[in-house]
Amino acid sequence: MATIEVPAEKDTRLAGIGLLLAGLCIASLNGALMKILTPVLPEVQIVWGRYAAYFIVMLPIGLYRFGLSTFNPPRPARQVVRALLLVIATTSFVAAAGGLPFADAIAIIYIYPFIITLLAPWLLKERVSLPAWVGVIGGFAGVMIVMRPSFGNIDIHALFALGCGVFLALHLITTRQLAQTTSPVITSTFTALISLLVLSPIVPFVWQPVPFWTIGIFALVGLTSAASHGLLLLAYARAPAPTLAPFSYTEILAAVFIGLALFSDLPDTMSWVGMTIIIASGVLVAQTSRAKLAIPSRRAPPGP
Repeated sequence: MATIEVPAEKDTRLAGIGLLLAGLCIASLNGALMKILTPVLPEVQIVWGRYAAYFIVMLPIGLYRFGLSTFNPPRPARQVVRALLLVIATTSFVAAAGGLPFADAIAIIYIYPFIITLLAPWLLKERVSLPAWVGVIGGFAGVMIVMRPSFGNIDIHALFALGCGVFLALHLITTRQLAQTTSPVITSTFTALISLLVLSPIVPFVWQPVPFWTIGIFALVGLTSAASHGLLLLAYARAPAPTLAPFSYTEILAAVFIGLALFSDLPDTMSWVGMTIIIASGVLVAQTSRAKLAIPSRRAPPGP
C-alpha cells in the first residue's frame, strides 16, 4: 500500500499545536491550584508563595544557562514594569477565583486578547482589520454575558477577573516588546525575583499560619508554572503565532472540566453562551488580524 508523507513543516505545526494545548491545560490547572488555597490563605500570601515556588524552580536553570547575568537582563526598567504588571494580574486572578466559578473567572480573563487588539495600533504599531474589530466587539459582549453586571449589584470578584485581563494584556504587550532582546529563561527568573522583592515587605502584615498540606500545593504550583511556561515557549518555537492563536481558547474549555472535577462547578446556560461568543470572537480576531494575540507568559494564565 502506498504511503503519503506529511511535509515536515506540517508536522512541526501540529507539534506546536499539541504543545500549546498541553501548556494551556497545565496553566489552567495552575490557576485551579491557587483557587484551592483561597479559603485558607490571603491572596497576597498565595501569590507570594507561587512566585517563591516558581523562583526555586527557575533559579537553578537560569544560573546554569546564564550565570549571574540572569540578574542583569537587558532593559531592566521594562523588565521590572513587566513583573509588576504580572504581580497585579496574578493577585487579581486569585481574588477573582476565590469568589467565582473557576471557568467563569478564566472566561472573563480572556478579555485580554481583545484589549491587545485594541491597543495594537498604538503600542505595537500593528494594523487591525475591520473583521478583527468586529471580533473585539463580540469578545467584549461575551465577557459581559459571563459577568452579567447590574448597576445595583456588581460582583467584586468579576471586577477582579476583568482587572486581571486588563493587566495581563499590558503584561503581554510588554513581553512582546522584550521578546527579541532577552532570553525567556532570564525574563522568567528575573520576573519571579522582582515579584518576591515587591511582595515580601507586604506578606508579614497578612501572614497566616500555613497548613502542612498547602506546602505540597505550592510545590505543584511552582512545577506547573514552569511546565506550562516551557511548553508554551516550545509551542511558539515550532509554529507561527497566528497558527496557534485560535487554539489559545482551549484554556477556557480546560477550566470547565477542571472546575467540574475539583470544585463541582458547572457553568450555567448564560455562561456557556458568553464563553461560546468569546471563543468565536477570539478565533475571528486571530484569523483576520494575523496579530500575535496569544503570547506566552506565566499562566501564565494567568493562565494566570
